[in-house]
Amino acid sequence: MEPRRSTAIRRRALLAGFTLCAVLVAKPSSAIDIYADPEVMVQNGTTEILRCTFKSNQVVSSATSVTWSFQSSQPDNQFFKAPYVIFYFSNGMGFPGQDEFKERVRFIGDINKRDVSLQLSPAQFSDNGTFFCDVKNPPDVTGTPARTELRVVLRESGSKMMLIVGGVCAALALLVLIAVSACVVMRLRHKRHEYEGCTSLESMSSQALQPRKKAESGLEGCKSTIPLGPLQGPVIYAQLDHSGSKNSFHKMEPVVYADIRKN
Repeated sequence: MEPRRSTAIRRRALLAGFTLCAVLVAKPSSAIDIYADPEVMVQNGTTEILRCTFKSNQVVSSATSVTWSFQSSQPDNQFFKAPYVIFYFSNGMGFPGQDEFKERVRFIGDINKRDVSLQLSPAQFSDNGTFFCDVKNPPDVTGTPARTELRVVLRESGSKMMLIVGGVCAALALLVLIAVSACVVMRLRHKRHEYEGCTSLESMSSQALQPRKKAESGLEGCKSTIPLGPLQGPVIYAQLDHSGSKNSFHKMEPVVYADIRKN
């Protein structure tokens, strides 16, 4: 019985060890997320930045690599059939790919900040197509490359667009200015109308008061002609006989005074 038990224990131990080794060897790699602008429009002959960033659970190291590829959208272009590598970055160094982009691409990202952007200068009409950004950060090596659709347009068309936008903005500003001016003029007219109404009312009231002032002035003239002091009336004379005889001298003396006052 004991040999059988020891054999069973050995088998279980071997099975556990084999399972652990299988798990360690077959450990799946982590995924990496890559992001880029879906679409970019650039004028012919100018400089454009193709932005690309990534997220990884692993620490960035010298083993981290970046691959930029391009596939043209023009059937007569040599890069039309499949994506071609135009730039490769690894171990802190950049390696341009195809001669078509060798002098026009430059790595401007910071891989420690998970930025792997690429500068394209000058942009050409042959650059119309799709740019692919792929990043490997071992053990994060599984991820879908990010895609950026680049459209190169005439510089004149961009200028015309700017002129159109500027014209629309100028027209809107002019309309706003006209509306504000109209409001100001209407307000000034309204205030002027109110002021004229007030002056007309004042003139009417002054005209109504003028006859009264004339009457008062007439009365004052009449009052000025009337003397303020007492007026002496006519003197009445009487004959008085002081001797009591018939032959006495008659003398006329004023004896009665009448004071006439006019109220």
